[in-house]
Amino acid sequence: MNPEHLQLLVTREMPYGKYKGRLIADLPGDYLNWFARKGFPPGELGKLLALMQEMDHNGLSSLLEPLRSRQ
Repeated sequence: MNPEHLQLLVTREMPYGKYKGRLIADLPGDYLNWFARKGFPPGELGKLLALMQEMDHNGLSSLLEPLRSRQ
């Protein structure tokens, strides 16, 4: 895990779709799992969504809390 990518999870917003404007770290697990089944978008957004899905799936979302407090 790249620390810069972790920081992006708590600062980057979803640019489109049902959850447009929501931080990637705040996306629901079901939505992330849908991407995992259907395919993540290309580029950085897809990588961030895949990372967040992996963290959510493994119960590691709480690791982002210290990064949130820096905001």
